[in-house]
Amino acid sequence: MGRKFAILVLIPALLAGCARPATSANDLEELPEVTVTDFEAHLAGLDRPAVVNVWASWCLPCRSEAPLFKQASETFGREIEFIGVDVQDSQAEARQFVAEYGLTGIDHFFDPNRAIPNHFNAFGTPITFFFAPGGELVRAHEGIVDERTLALNIDELLQLGR
Repeated sequence: MGRKFAILVLIPALLAGCARPATSANDLEELPEVTVTDFEAHLAGLDRPAVVNVWASWCLPCRSEAPLFKQASETFGREIEFIGVDVQDSQAEARQFVAEYGLTGIDHFFDPNRAIPNHFNAFGTPITFFFAPGGELVRAHEGIVDERTLALNIDELLQLGR
């Protein structure tokens, strides 16, 4: 898939940003708490690339990019693993965020102490990590990710996954 295709597929995510949640936060289980060791083992066990988005319910930029990650996971979820890492948050707020943005198709982990982004020397929130199959870090993007940046990095990951 070319870059133009990936960009065109992701643009509708902006239009879906205000949709009502299909799932209630009360219906969701707590996000599993993750350690760096467990997270690295999870990535190492993947046979496809991964996009890891570090977010928090209190983070306004995270809220604006959430629909983009939802759309990307729905479009590329068979070829790329999408993972969310919620940092410095509460379980109740995390579940509310996942429900509000319909992110139930993405695996999420709970990281109250920011161990995952700290391990990769990344600062701020949001952060998006792009991993090759097997867990090798390809790129880290600190700050809000836009459609073009996400599409270009997904295109690169798709090339690596072949």
